Amino acid sequence: MRKKLGFLLVMGWLLMACEGDKGEIPFGFVQPEHFPAATYTFDNNPISKEGFELGKFIFNDPLLSRDSTVSCASCHDQRVAFADPQHRLSIGIDAQIGARNAPPIFNLAFVNAFFWDGGVTHVDFIPLNPIANPVEMDQDIAVVIEKMRASALYQQKFATAFGEGTEINSARMLHALSQFMVMMVSANSSYDQYLLEGAALSESALRGLALFEENCATCHEGNLFTDGSFRNNGLDTEVTDIGRYLITEENGDLAKFKVPSLRNIALTAPYMHDGRFETLDEVLTHYSSGVQQSATLDPLLQAGGILGIPLSDAQQSDIITFLETLTDEEFVSNPLFFAP
Repeated sequence: MRKKLGFLLVMGWLLMACEGDKGEIPFGFVQPEHFPAATYTFDNNPISKEGFELGKFIFNDPLLSRDSTVSCASCHDQRVAFADPQHRLSIGIDAQIGARNAPPIFNLAFVNAFFWDGGVTHVDFIPLNPIANPVEMDQDIAVVIEKMRASALYQQKFATAFGEGTEINSARMLHALSQFMVMMVSANSSYDQYLLEGAALSESALRGLALFEENCATCHEGNLFTDGSFRNNGLDTEVTDIGRYLITEENGDLAKFKVPSLRNIALTAPYMHDGRFETLDEVLTHYSSGVQQSATLDPLLQAGGILGIPLSDAQQSDIITFLETLTDEEFVSNPLFFAP
Protein backbone atom coordinates (compact mmCIF):
# COMPACT_ATOMS: atom_id res chain seq x y z
CA MET A 1 0.00 0.00 0.00
CA ARG A 2 2.90 2.39 0.78
CA LYS A 3 4.26 1.93 -2.73
CA LYS A 4 0.79 2.11 -4.26
CA LEU A 5 -0.18 5.43 -2.67
CA GLY A 6 3.25 6.89 -3.25
CA PHE A 7 3.10 5.88 -6.91
CA LEU A 8 -0.25 7.62 -7.35
CA LEU A 9 0.97 10.85 -5.78
CA VAL A 10 4.26 10.95 -7.65
CA MET A 11 2.79 9.90 -10.99
CA GLY A 12 0.03 12.47 -10.62
CA TRP A 13 2.63 15.16 -10.16
CA LEU A 14 4.69 13.92 -13.11
CA LEU A 15 1.60 14.02 -15.29
CA MET A 16 1.06 17.63 -14.28
CA ALA A 17 4.63 18.52 -15.06
CA CYS A 18 4.28 17.02 -18.53
CA GLU A 19 1.00 18.72 -19.34
CA GLY A 20 2.45 22.18 -19.79
CA ASP A 21 -0.93 23.91 -19.99
CA LYS A 22 -2.82 25.13 -16.94
CA GLY A 23 -5.38 22.62 -15.72
CA GLU A 24 -6.60 20.52 -12.84
CA ILE A 25 -4.21 18.04 -11.27
CA PRO A 26 -5.03 14.62 -12.74
CA PHE A 27 -4.27 12.70 -9.56
CA GLY A 28 -3.55 15.59 -7.24
CA PHE A 29 -5.88 14.73 -4.41
CA VAL A 30 -5.81 11.06 -3.48
CA GLN A 31 -8.84 9.95 -1.47
CA PRO A 32 -7.56 7.11 0.74
CA GLU A 33 -9.87 4.13 0.41
CA HIS A 34 -10.03 3.65 4.19
CA PHE A 35 -10.74 7.31 5.05
CA PRO A 36 -14.10 9.04 5.32
CA ALA A 37 -15.03 11.17 2.32
CA ALA A 38 -13.30 14.52 2.14
CA THR A 39 -15.46 17.37 3.39
CA TYR A 40 -13.52 20.15 1.67
CA THR A 41 -15.50 21.85 -1.11
CA PHE A 42 -13.22 21.17 -4.09
CA ASP A 43 -15.92 22.41 -6.49
CA ASN A 44 -15.40 25.91 -5.11
CA ASN A 45 -11.62 25.68 -5.38
CA PRO A 46 -10.46 23.22 -8.05
CA ILE A 47 -6.83 22.26 -7.47
CA SER A 48 -4.34 23.02 -10.22
CA LYS A 49 -0.59 22.55 -10.40
CA GLU A 50 -0.13 26.30 -10.61
CA GLY A 51 -2.50 27.04 -7.74
CA PHE A 52 -0.78 24.42 -5.59
CA GLU A 53 2.65 25.88 -6.37
CA LEU A 54 1.43 29.39 -5.58
CA GLY A 55 0.06 28.15 -2.27
CA LYS A 56 3.36 26.47 -1.47
CA PHE A 57 5.24 29.69 -2.26
CA ILE A 58 2.95 31.76 -0.02
CA PHE A 59 3.18 29.17 2.78
CA ASN A 60 6.95 29.60 2.83
CA ASP A 61 7.03 33.39 2.36
CA PRO A 62 7.64 35.58 5.45
CA LEU A 63 5.98 38.44 3.56
CA LEU A 64 2.84 37.35 5.41
CA SER A 65 4.21 38.80 8.65
CA ARG A 66 4.48 42.47 9.55
CA ASP A 67 8.28 42.50 9.63
CA SER A 68 8.80 39.74 7.04
CA THR A 69 10.47 37.38 9.52
CA VAL A 70 7.79 34.70 10.04
CA SER A 71 6.19 32.41 7.48
CA CYS A 72 3.72 29.56 7.90
CA ALA A 73 6.68 27.20 7.53
CA SER A 74 8.38 28.84 10.51
CA CYS A 75 6.04 26.90 12.81
CA HIS A 76 5.14 24.01 10.51
CA ASP A 77 8.06 21.77 9.53
CA GLN A 78 7.40 18.97 7.04
CA ARG A 79 10.01 16.72 8.68
CA VAL A 80 7.76 16.45 11.73
CA ALA A 81 4.39 16.34 9.93
CA PHE A 82 4.25 20.14 9.71
CA ALA A 83 4.41 20.60 13.49
CA ASP A 84 6.90 22.71 15.45
CA PRO A 85 9.51 20.56 17.21
CA GLN A 86 11.43 23.46 18.71
CA HIS A 87 8.91 25.30 20.84
CA ARG A 88 6.24 24.49 23.43
CA LEU A 89 4.26 27.51 22.27
CA SER A 90 4.23 29.19 18.89
CA ILE A 91 6.82 31.93 18.37
CA GLY A 92 5.88 34.97 16.31
CA ILE A 93 7.41 38.26 15.25
CA ASP A 94 9.78 39.97 17.68
CA ALA A 95 10.19 36.52 19.29
CA GLN A 96 6.80 36.92 20.95
CA ILE A 97 5.41 33.79 22.59
CA GLY A 98 1.94 32.61 21.63
CA ALA A 99 -0.68 31.03 23.86
CA ARG A 100 -0.74 27.51 22.40
CA ASN A 101 1.34 24.85 20.71
CA ALA A 102 1.38 24.93 16.90
CA PRO A 103 -0.57 21.86 15.71
CA PRO A 104 0.65 19.65 12.85
CA ILE A 105 -0.89 20.04 9.40
CA PHE A 106 -2.27 17.03 7.54
CA ASN A 107 -5.62 15.53 6.53
CA LEU A 108 -7.31 18.94 6.72
CA ALA A 109 -9.62 17.99 3.86
CA PHE A 110 -11.46 15.53 6.11
CA VAL A 111 -12.38 17.70 9.10
CA ASN A 112 -14.48 20.80 9.76
CA ALA A 113 -12.99 22.36 12.89
CA PHE A 114 -9.48 23.72 13.21
CA PHE A 115 -7.14 24.98 15.91
CA TRP A 116 -7.23 23.76 19.50
CA ASP A 117 -10.51 25.55 20.21
CA GLY A 118 -12.20 24.85 16.88
CA GLY A 119 -12.54 28.55 16.21
CA VAL A 120 -12.24 28.14 12.44
CA THR A 121 -14.61 25.85 10.56
CA HIS A 122 -13.28 25.98 6.98
CA VAL A 123 -9.81 25.31 5.61
CA ASP A 124 -9.89 28.48 3.50
CA PHE A 125 -10.02 30.68 6.59
CA ILE A 126 -7.25 29.00 8.60
CA PRO A 127 -4.48 31.44 7.53
CA LEU A 128 -6.43 34.51 8.66
CA ASN A 129 -5.84 33.70 12.33
CA PRO A 130 -2.04 33.56 12.39
CA ILE A 131 -1.71 36.45 9.95
CA ALA A 132 -3.81 38.78 12.11
CA ASN A 133 -2.69 37.49 15.52
CA PRO A 134 -0.54 40.23 17.13
CA VAL A 135 1.88 37.69 18.63
CA GLU A 136 2.22 35.62 15.46
CA MET A 137 2.37 37.55 12.17
CA ASP A 138 0.61 40.76 13.27
CA GLN A 139 -0.51 41.92 9.86
CA ASP A 140 -3.78 43.00 8.31
CA ILE A 141 -4.74 40.81 5.37
CA ALA A 142 -5.25 43.96 3.29
CA VAL A 143 -1.60 44.86 3.81
CA VAL A 144 -0.55 41.39 2.68
CA ILE A 145 -2.52 41.86 -0.53
CA GLU A 146 -0.97 45.30 -1.08
CA LYS A 147 2.50 43.78 -0.79
CA MET A 148 1.63 41.04 -3.25
CA ARG A 149 0.13 43.49 -5.74
CA ALA A 150 3.34 45.53 -5.60
CA SER A 151 5.45 42.46 -6.38
CA ALA A 152 6.17 41.59 -10.01
CA LEU A 153 6.85 38.02 -8.94
CA TYR A 154 3.45 37.68 -7.29
CA GLN A 155 1.76 39.32 -10.26
CA GLN A 156 3.27 36.64 -12.47
CA LYS A 157 2.45 33.78 -10.09
CA PHE A 158 -1.20 34.80 -9.63
CA ALA A 159 -1.61 35.23 -13.40
CA THR A 160 -0.18 31.76 -13.95
CA ALA A 161 -2.40 30.22 -11.29
CA PHE A 162 -5.68 32.01 -11.97
CA GLY A 163 -5.36 33.47 -15.46
CA GLU A 164 -4.02 36.64 -17.05
CA GLY A 165 -5.73 39.79 -15.86
CA THR A 166 -7.11 38.29 -12.65
CA GLU A 167 -6.87 40.49 -9.60
CA ILE A 168 -4.66 39.59 -6.68
CA ASN A 169 -7.10 39.47 -3.79
CA SER A 170 -7.54 37.74 -0.45
CA ALA A 171 -9.96 35.11 -1.80
CA ARG A 172 -7.46 33.89 -4.40
CA MET A 173 -4.60 34.04 -1.92
CA LEU A 174 -6.54 31.91 0.57
CA HIS A 175 -7.64 29.50 -2.15
CA ALA A 176 -4.02 29.00 -3.20
CA LEU A 177 -2.98 28.25 0.37
CA SER A 178 -5.85 25.79 0.68
CA GLN A 179 -4.82 24.03 -2.51
CA PHE A 180 -1.42 23.44 -0.93
CA MET A 181 -2.69 22.42 2.49
CA VAL A 182 -5.48 20.04 1.50
CA MET A 183 -2.99 18.06 -0.55
CA MET A 184 -1.25 17.15 2.72
CA VAL A 185 -2.78 13.71 3.05
CA SER A 186 -1.12 11.33 5.50
CA ALA A 187 -2.51 7.81 5.10
CA ASN A 188 0.41 5.51 4.42
CA SER A 189 1.94 4.47 7.72
CA SER A 190 2.99 0.97 8.77
CA TYR A 191 -0.41 0.67 10.44
CA ASP A 192 -2.16 1.49 7.14
CA GLN A 193 -0.16 -1.24 5.40
CA TYR A 194 -1.18 -3.64 8.17
CA LEU A 195 -4.82 -2.60 7.88
CA LEU A 196 -5.09 -2.68 4.10
CA GLU A 197 -2.62 -5.33 3.05
CA GLY A 198 -1.95 -7.40 6.11
CA ALA A 199 1.62 -6.22 6.56
CA ALA A 200 3.22 -7.45 9.76
CA LEU A 201 3.33 -5.51 13.01
CA SER A 202 5.51 -6.48 15.94
CA GLU A 203 4.04 -8.39 18.87
CA SER A 204 4.47 -5.29 21.03
CA ALA A 205 2.63 -3.14 18.47
CA LEU A 206 -0.22 -5.65 18.27
CA ARG A 207 -0.55 -5.69 22.05
CA GLY A 208 -0.49 -1.90 21.95
CA LEU A 209 -3.20 -1.85 19.29
CA ALA A 210 -5.45 -4.01 21.47
CA LEU A 211 -4.84 -1.75 24.47
CA PHE A 212 -5.43 1.32 22.33
CA GLU A 213 -8.74 0.02 21.02
CA GLU A 214 -9.85 -0.74 24.57
CA ASN A 215 -8.72 2.48 26.25
CA CYS A 216 -8.14 5.23 23.68
CA ALA A 217 -10.21 4.67 20.54
CA THR A 218 -13.42 6.24 21.86
CA CYS A 219 -11.87 9.69 21.43
CA HIS A 220 -9.19 8.83 18.87
CA GLU A 221 -11.56 6.88 16.68
CA GLY A 222 -11.53 5.68 13.10
CA ASN A 223 -8.73 5.98 10.61
CA LEU A 224 -8.35 9.70 11.21
CA PHE A 225 -7.61 8.80 14.86
CA THR A 226 -9.84 11.58 16.18
CA ASP A 227 -13.56 11.96 16.72
CA GLY A 228 -13.26 15.72 16.24
CA SER A 229 -14.76 16.42 19.65
CA PHE A 230 -13.64 18.85 22.36
CA ARG A 231 -12.75 17.42 25.76
CA ASN A 232 -11.11 18.28 29.07
CA ASN A 233 -8.44 15.63 29.55
CA GLY A 234 -7.56 16.48 33.12
CA LEU A 235 -4.43 18.55 32.78
CA ASP A 236 -5.22 21.04 35.57
CA THR A 237 -7.52 21.44 38.56
CA GLU A 238 -7.88 25.16 37.87
CA VAL A 239 -8.53 26.67 34.45
CA THR A 240 -5.30 27.93 32.90
CA ASP A 241 -6.69 28.26 29.36
CA ILE A 242 -10.42 28.59 28.73
CA GLY A 243 -10.16 26.52 25.55
CA ARG A 244 -13.39 25.91 23.63
CA TYR A 245 -15.21 28.38 25.90
CA LEU A 246 -13.52 31.18 23.96
CA ILE A 247 -15.66 30.21 20.98
CA THR A 248 -18.94 29.01 22.52
CA GLU A 249 -19.04 30.95 25.82
CA GLU A 250 -20.66 27.85 27.32
CA ASN A 251 -19.47 27.03 30.84
CA GLY A 252 -19.46 23.37 29.96
CA ASP A 253 -16.72 24.04 27.42
CA LEU A 254 -14.22 25.52 29.87
CA ALA A 255 -10.77 23.97 29.46
CA LYS A 256 -11.92 21.73 26.62
CA PHE A 257 -9.71 21.32 23.57
CA LYS A 258 -10.00 19.54 20.26
CA VAL A 259 -9.05 15.87 20.31
CA PRO A 260 -6.01 15.75 17.99
CA SER A 261 -5.32 13.08 15.43
CA LEU A 262 -2.69 10.60 16.58
CA ARG A 263 -1.28 10.06 13.12
CA ASN A 264 2.43 10.93 13.11
CA ILE A 265 2.20 11.44 16.87
CA ALA A 266 5.71 10.07 17.45
CA LEU A 267 7.04 13.03 15.43
CA THR A 268 4.96 15.90 16.76
CA ALA A 269 6.27 16.57 20.27
CA PRO A 270 5.79 18.56 22.41
CA TYR A 271 2.26 17.46 23.26
CA MET A 272 -1.03 18.98 24.46
CA HIS A 273 -2.41 22.44 23.67
CA ASP A 274 0.37 24.05 25.69
CA GLY A 275 3.18 21.67 24.79
CA ARG A 276 3.72 20.68 28.42
CA PHE A 277 4.76 17.08 27.70
CA GLU A 278 7.97 16.38 25.83
CA THR A 279 7.55 12.63 25.31
CA LEU A 280 4.86 10.04 24.73
CA ASP A 281 5.96 8.41 27.98
CA GLU A 282 4.94 11.58 29.80
CA VAL A 283 1.61 11.67 27.97
CA LEU A 284 0.71 8.11 28.93
CA THR A 285 1.90 8.62 32.50
CA HIS A 286 -0.49 11.56 32.68
CA TYR A 287 -3.44 9.45 31.54
CA SER A 288 -2.43 6.58 33.81
CA SER A 289 -1.80 8.45 37.04
CA GLY A 290 -1.82 12.21 36.53
CA VAL A 291 -5.38 13.13 35.55
CA GLN A 292 -6.71 16.05 37.61
CA GLN A 293 -10.31 16.45 38.69
CA SER A 294 -12.19 19.56 37.55
CA ALA A 295 -15.73 20.66 36.77
CA THR A 296 -15.55 19.81 33.07
CA LEU A 297 -13.30 16.73 33.21
CA ASP A 298 -14.39 14.25 30.56
CA PRO A 299 -16.60 11.46 31.97
CA LEU A 300 -14.44 8.84 30.29
CA LEU A 301 -11.54 9.87 32.53
CA GLN A 302 -13.48 9.41 35.75
CA ALA A 303 -15.50 6.30 34.97
CA GLY A 304 -16.35 4.22 38.01
CA GLY A 305 -14.92 6.87 40.27
CA ILE A 306 -11.38 6.16 39.05
CA LEU A 307 -9.39 9.05 37.64
CA GLY A 308 -7.58 8.35 34.40
CA ILE A 309 -6.79 5.09 32.64
CA PRO A 310 -4.53 2.99 34.87
CA LEU A 311 -1.81 1.32 32.80
CA SER A 312 1.28 -0.63 33.75
CA ASP A 313 4.70 0.40 32.47
CA ALA A 314 4.65 -2.55 30.09
CA GLN A 315 1.23 -1.57 28.75
CA GLN A 316 2.35 2.01 28.21
CA SER A 317 5.39 0.75 26.33
CA ASP A 318 3.23 -1.40 24.05
CA ILE A 319 0.86 1.49 23.31
CA ILE A 320 3.80 3.70 22.38
CA THR A 321 5.12 0.98 20.08
CA PHE A 322 1.73 0.94 18.37
CA LEU A 323 1.60 4.73 18.12
CA GLU A 324 4.96 4.67 16.37
CA THR A 325 3.36 2.59 13.60
CA LEU A 326 1.21 5.64 12.78
CA THR A 327 4.24 7.54 11.45
CA ASP A 328 3.96 8.16 7.71
CA GLU A 329 7.57 8.40 6.55
CA GLU A 330 6.51 8.92 2.96
CA PHE A 331 4.44 11.97 3.88
CA VAL A 332 7.17 13.71 5.86
CA SER A 333 9.72 13.17 3.09
CA ASN A 334 7.49 13.73 0.06
CA PRO A 335 9.23 16.18 -2.34
CA LEU A 336 5.80 17.41 -3.39
CA PHE A 337 5.77 19.58 -0.26
CA PHE A 338 9.40 20.71 -0.22
CA ALA A 339 9.88 24.47 0.08
CA PRO A 340 10.39 26.16 -3.31
